[in-house]
Amino acid sequence: MEPQSGPAPSRLYRWIVLVFLSFAMFGNYYAYDSIAPVFDLLKEQLNYSDEDLGLLYTVYSIAAVIVLLIGGYVIDRFGTKKSIFVFGAICLAAAAVTALSPMLWVMLTGRFMLGLGAEPLIVAVTTALAKWFKGKELSFAFGINLTIARLGSAVADWSPGWAAGAFSNWQDPLWIATGITSSCVVGGVLYWIMESRAEKKYNLGNQGETDKLELKGLYRFSPSFWYVVGLCVVFYSTVFPFRAFAIKYFIEAHGTSRELGGILNSFLPLSAMIATPLFGLMVDRIGRRSFFMTVGTLVLLPLFLIVTYVPAGNEVTLWLPGFGTFALPLTLLIVMVLLGIVFSLIPAIMWPSVAYIVEQKRLGSAYSLMTLCQQLGMAAIPWIIGMLNDAFAAGPDNPGGYAAGMWVFTGLGAFGLLFSYLLWKAETGPKAHGLETIKTG
Repeated sequence: MEPQSGPAPSRLYRWIVLVFLSFAMFGNYYAYDSIAPVFDLLKEQLNYSDEDLGLLYTVYSIAAVIVLLIGGYVIDRFGTKKSIFVFGAICLAAAAVTALSPMLWVMLTGRFMLGLGAEPLIVAVTTALAKWFKGKELSFAFGINLTIARLGSAVADWSPGWAAGAFSNWQDPLWIATGITSSCVVGGVLYWIMESRAEKKYNLGNQGETDKLELKGLYRFSPSFWYVVGLCVVFYSTVFPFRAFAIKYFIEAHGTSRELGGILNSFLPLSAMIATPLFGLMVDRIGRRSFFMTVGTLVLLPLFLIVTYVPAGNEVTLWLPGFGTFALPLTLLIVMVLLGIVFSLIPAIMWPSVAYIVEQKRLGSAYSLMTLCQQLGMAAIPWIIGMLNDAFAAGPDNPGGYAAGMWVFTGLGAFGLLFSYLLWKAETGPKAHGLETIKTG
């Protein structure tokens, strides 16, 4: 393609583009989390086991691993506007297939398709943002995009409230999810229009590099990089699988309603939305990145045992816009907020830290390898938790059966504490990369 000439796009034009890209991401995140609020209905009405429920998340991550192994070829070959539309269309088709039939293999096929579409859609949107935003605006644009995307997760958690009439059966909520997932396609079409018009009028520059996994030379990554990878695997393998089962767990182990369980679950992404930029600003000003990860893993370690063995405690009354006033169990609320806060350390501290640990020309391989390892963990843990729930007969008549799975999460937290200590030790030694001292604010 010949170099483009002409003025740069106006700020208004670029922020409209950001809205359309974020609209696509909203549907993507909603589709991923839409299955969790019907877990108990799938078990009651379709006789799914908890292992079956865990597989609905496992197959997504298996598909994501396959996509990551393929790399960014499709996006490089066809460009962002076509890629976003195609992957958005795959997400929409996946949501429809998931809602189509009560047969497990059909629903698993839908979730597998979602993994094939959703993960490269995230990469394509990231690549597009790097084309439209530069310098300090890029970080802010990423933050806005992630905030809107996480709202998709929260709205899915809230669906038992705003779509209460649909939850008499398992299928209607998933058809609603299909309708909302259409925003992936709508956002993709609108972005296609905006980029096509801009190509004729503006100088868009070169698009950002797509992350590619290059296996050659991976052994040359420093120990600090592998400790960061270990931390990311621990946090993703605890938070996402726990969120998958959380609503069902709150209903059956703590006697909440589905609506209340969804609201509790939503406090994790909501608190992460607030904490992520705050932690980012803080470490930019004072450094000490590995120290904060050590503190975060110390906070993470007891949380799953608290929800298992500590009574829910007194209720606290909160008001949510559009939902009215709710009385939430204080202990469960605190745990979900703390989970969101400590999880926010990963995008705020660990992901940016890779840029200090790995040389610029190998960042694509580093980030792709990290994402691949995260998805491997996220593929294994939901299946394991589901099998343990079945093995110990977890349910409303035996809430103690959930304890084994909670100990798995706690064990992962212990590994996180080990990795954070090793990272802190490496980054205070003679071969440190400056994670404790670099300040950019």
